[in-house]
Amino acid sequence: MTPLTSRPTGPIRVLVVEDHPILAESLVALLSEVPDFEVVGSVDTMRDAIALAEERVPDVVLMDSRLPDGTGSEAAAWIRRLRPQVAIVFLSADDSDDAVLAAVESGACAYLSKAVAATQVRGAIRRAAGGEMLVPADRLASLAGHQRLLEARAISRSRLFSDLTTREQEVLNLLVAGLDNRQIAGHMGIAYGTVRSHVRNLMDKIGVHSRLEAVVRAGEQGYVGSAAMPGRLPQLR
Repeated sequence: MTPLTSRPTGPIRVLVVEDHPILAESLVALLSEVPDFEVVGSVDTMRDAIALAEERVPDVVLMDSRLPDGTGSEAAAWIRRLRPQVAIVFLSADDSDDAVLAAVESGACAYLSKAVAATQVRGAIRRAAGGEMLVPADRLASLAGHQRLLEARAISRSRLFSDLTTREQEVLNLLVAGLDNRQIAGHMGIAYGTVRSHVRNLMDKIGVHSRLEAVVRAGEQGYVGSAAMPGRLPQLR
């Protein structure tokens, strides 16, 4: 592939973002052995990754996909906003389309499995520093198809939720807030049996098989629960 930018002069400055201490130490040791690499830091949280990337301006960030306070994709997106010239190389145990798509959308130029050889990691960092996009074209095409599928599903689910009556939407909000059927009946001033009917009907309409699944789908559609009942956990019986 043709580099998008020229290779940095001097050592390639690398920031390691990895929350597993032993792996982080191994990566730092691995990269420090390379004469033209300079490890400018090793951090284990999204917050520290963003702060150090802004402060030390690495050429490449070697990024884990899962961090204690967020995701690698979230960290990458913030870093790219602050330092657009920084290349992001993901090194992750998760090779799913969802994970890779999130990384690419955040601005990553490479996505490696943690099972790859050390030479591949070093090679990817060197090529990323030179401006190459290392996600293969066929994988990008597959990701584009996966994204279209996700968008189509989201649109379909949105339409299902639009079929709910006002009462069913109110019941669903209260489910998300954590109320059980008897509590919902008392809150709305309606019969317990009526609430059960509303719950069955809304589950049928949005195509779910349990209260938990209904709560999860509702959250994806922006239902946040009744403000009158904060802090409760969903009753899943």
